[in-house]
Amino acid sequence: MASSICFMRLSSSVPLPLRCFHGVRVSPSPMTVSLKKKLSSSKTLSGSPLVLPKSLSPIPSPSQKASKLAVFAAKGYKRKTHKASAKRFRVTGRGVIVRRRSGKQHLLAKKNTKRKLRLSKMHPVSRSDYDNVIGALPYLKVNRKAT
Repeated sequence: MASSICFMRLSSSVPLPLRCFHGVRVSPSPMTVSLKKKLSSSKTLSGSPLVLPKSLSPIPSPSQKASKLAVFAAKGYKRKTHKASAKRFRVTGRGVIVRRRSGKQHLLAKKNTKRKLRLSKMHPVSRSDYDNVIGALPYLKVNRKAT
């Protein structure tokens, strides 16, 4: 949780830390009050310095070199996969896009066994359709040289 430090003046000249949690002030412990009265310097509060560490400091130190700062180029937009196409196309081990043949869904009684077996097998996508399939499936691992 982020908290800020508030100061409250007592009769002494030493400021005492009060922790503020979303507008609610919490008083310091009696041990902290007795320690603060004994301290001659108010540079540290409850044992921790008020200065930010160098790693959290927004101002770069002179010891940091400009060569250590890396600038990353902005990436392009993420493309979405067309989910209907993802269910219809697969890639073989050699990177060839394959699809199913049409005509195997209904009216199977009048089709002979040899025809139904041929329609069951996967068929490679023609080269003229490669650009359309790859456009719908941008993250598909495809061998473009395969035919």
